[in-house]
Amino acid sequence: MNDFRVSITHTTRRRKLKDGKVAHYDQYYCEYRDPKLNRRRRRAFNRRKDAEAFRNALLLKVAEGSYVDERTAPTVGKAIDHWLTDKEGKVKASTLTGYKVVANGAIRGPLLIGTAQERADYTETGIAPQGARFINLLGDIKLTDLNTAMIRVWHKTIVDQCGTYTANRAKSHLKSILALAEEDFSIRAPSMPTGLARVRHKPKKAILTPEHIAGLILAARDHAECGIYYAFPFLAGTRPSEQLGLLWSEVDFDKNVIRIRRIQERDGSLTEMTKTEAGTRDVPMSSTLREMLLAWRVRCPRKGKELHRVFPGPGRLQEWPKPRLGGGGPLLYQNFRKRYWAPAFKRLKLPYVTPHSARHSFISTLQAQGIEIGLVAQIAGHANPTVTLGHYTQAVRDGSAAIEALDRAYGG
Repeated sequence: MNDFRVSITHTTRRRKLKDGKVAHYDQYYCEYRDPKLNRRRRRAFNRRKDAEAFRNALLLKVAEGSYVDERTAPTVGKAIDHWLTDKEGKVKASTLTGYKVVANGAIRGPLLIGTAQERADYTETGIAPQGARFINLLGDIKLTDLNTAMIRVWHKTIVDQCGTYTANRAKSHLKSILALAEEDFSIRAPSMPTGLARVRHKPKKAILTPEHIAGLILAARDHAECGIYYAFPFLAGTRPSEQLGLLWSEVDFDKNVIRIRRIQERDGSLTEMTKTEAGTRDVPMSSTLREMLLAWRVRCPRKGKELHRVFPGPGRLQEWPKPRLGGGGPLLYQNFRKRYWAPAFKRLKLPYVTPHSARHSFISTLQAQGIEIGLVAQIAGHANPTVTLGHYTQAVRDGSAAIEALDRAYGG
């Protein structure tokens, strides 16, 4: 684009007023050829300095390769549609629904001024309450016009109307939307503003110590009917929906891996995808987990006469070593907690933690053992190690371990 030129021309125009007088005014034009379509373009300005500012910005865009014809540039709304379409088939349906609610309600707009319930009802039905007032958001703004200052004002509006959590969630989606638009529409996305309001510090999820987990797994190995249910997430780091959706066809004893390929929804149905693309992964089996799964395969309730779910609902108990009868169907999450999870903590007199906290323990323990964060993120099913560090890694040792490491480093 070294031969790209922009010329500024000037003319004095005349206009006859109602009183018969003739007014003279200056008109400035920026003239150039569209570097992509090779078509002549002309933009009019009332002031020379405005024409010069447009020319300088245009030269910079062409030099950087980010030029887009403003008349054909997509709006933020079109970029949202493009992003949501790209997400179809890559995330589960309920996750995509959540994306649509935030993207359409808090980014595209218009935003209903009212309570959270009124906005939720409006989003679901499309019917606004009587006398409703709205705030225009970013949907109709062209991507070529969007800038950091606009995003800052928009973010403050969402904070004021919907709260900091929703505003930051919407900002995260907007960043992803603009990144995809930058790739697919050849438009340079504006920088996201810094120093925006943050959510109040969220306390870390309570997790068990390695000593507590060791005792729990030891007890689980001796508990043939239930042990694998509550030990599994500590040994595999799975989400509860991944654990309850696991099929025996995905447990590969030959390659010693567990293939996470689906999740179980709240109603017990299976979705043939994971929470995110990165959630589709292979989790290595430890010798302890392998031994427990091999033993459980003998006892696991069948679907008919065939093994199907690894963690099915219980059937009728038979004399050892025969498997249960009448089971093999889905085990709902609430029943999993009531029948298998909570009783184990009560029986072992351990501090109660949620099933998802087992995933936190798994990730934090791997980190504490010196496993590199990239590998931990891969095993945990995180697309970005920053998520692993920011949301899942917690201290599983006290401060003395850090001081001992410091002594070793200094040769003490």
